[in-house]
Order: sequence, then structure tokens, then C-alpha cells
Amino acid sequence: MKKITTSFYDILGISSAAFCLVHCLIFPILTILPLGLIHNPVIDLIFASFGLFAIIKIIKKSSLLVSSILVVSMSLIWVSISSEIFFEIHLDLIYFGGFGMIVGHLLNYKLHKKQNH
Repeated sequence: MKKITTSFYDILGISSAAFCLVHCLIFPILTILPLGLIHNPVIDLIFASFGLFAIIKIIKKSSLLVSSILVVSMSLIWVSISSEIFFEIHLDLIYFGGFGMIVGHLLNYKLHKKQNH
């Protein structure tokens, strides 16, 4: 049962981070087109909330390396989102944080697969 739960949170985290990273990379290109789209940091906040939920569940039972990667990556994401909401400054830290979240969740998923085999 715990194996399924941990895998679920890893898959949720990987998916959320991947969607967030794709959103952050493609959305600026879409704003150039005359479609009337504007960037809303609330969308980033939603992705970050899903990611935060997943890493809170994961870091309690993961290795120090995985926990460190996830916490640092999530911190980069939250700093970037906060700067955009409060100061209207877009920081590229969100890209590094999104990439780090994907790496951290993939590492955790692979480590759990090795332990259960």
C-alpha cells in the first residue's frame, strides 16, 4: 500500500512539474500571438501548490539527496512566483525549479523501485 502511495505522489509531482515547465516555456511564445492571452501568476501558483503537496508527502520518507533537491527546487519556484505576484518581476528561477522538481521526483521514483524489487 505504501509503495502505491509513494508512487502516486511521485507521478503527481513529475506530472505537475512537467506541465508547469511546459507552461512556463510555451506561454511566453503564445503571448506574442494576437490571441488576447495574458500571463496570470495564479496558474503558476496552482502548479506550485500541487508540487508542494506532493513533496510534503515524499520528503518524509525519501533520501537526503532527493529531499534536498525537492526542497531547493520548490524554494526556487516559490521565490519566482512570489516575485512575480508582489513585484511584477519575472525571474528565470522557475525554470530551474521546475527542472529540479522533475529530476527529484524521477530519482525518488527510481530509488523506490529499486528498494521494492
